[in-house]
Amino acid sequence: MPQVAQLNIAMLEPIISTVDIVLLIIQEDRLCVTLSKRDKEPYANQEALPGGYIHAQDDRDCLDAAVRILQQKTGLLPPYLEQLKTFAGAARDPRGWSISVVYFALVDADLILSANHPGLTICAVDALRRLPFDHNDIIAAAVERIRNKSQYSSLPCYLAGETFSLPRLQKMYEACLGETLNKVSFRRKMEELGVLETVEGQTETAGAHRPAQLYRLKSEFKNQLKLLVRGL
Repeated sequence: MPQVAQLNIAMLEPIISTVDIVLLIIQEDRLCVTLSKRDKEPYANQEALPGGYIHAQDDRDCLDAAVRILQQKTGLLPPYLEQLKTFAGAARDPRGWSISVVYFALVDADLILSANHPGLTICAVDALRRLPFDHNDIIAAAVERIRNKSQYSSLPCYLAGETFSLPRLQKMYEACLGETLNKVSFRRKMEELGVLETVEGQTETAGAHRPAQLYRLKSEFKNQLKLLVRGL
């Protein structure tokens, strides 16, 4: 009987339910992830993905939880937030069986830097050390997703800020894809997407080059992706 009682107690142990966010930016033409210093065990004072518990009494759904956690941990509400996938299992968290609904977010690097939120670190995704939990696997999944979607969508536009030149936007695409793009082909594909509009009277000066016209996302595409029939 005591053995049965112990088994029942073990079966009633709650599952740890969290949301984690892969917050991606472009810095120095490299795809980077934003890490947050943990303030509690396990792995206290180590850098990891921003994350937190789902609050059943407050959060209507996982998206609500993701927005709340992002604002608490980074002070930001990114222009693009998408659910990535769910990571679950008994071995991923030393506290016990856990499930994490993961989102990835895209934001202009200047917003991260200007927010100056305590405890945040920026690290290039191709130079990550070993992180707590399974966060390296989570980041790898997010990078795969963004590289895939950057082939045929307007996704990297959300990394470029409110206004940007086409040369700067091409750098965003190249950082996401991990490869160099042909200038003429890139501009043709952006015309096919039809998501950009010129910012009249505004240009960007870059070194010895002539001023470049500034663009922005059309209002109808600010919160949704546009897809290409054929990839870049």
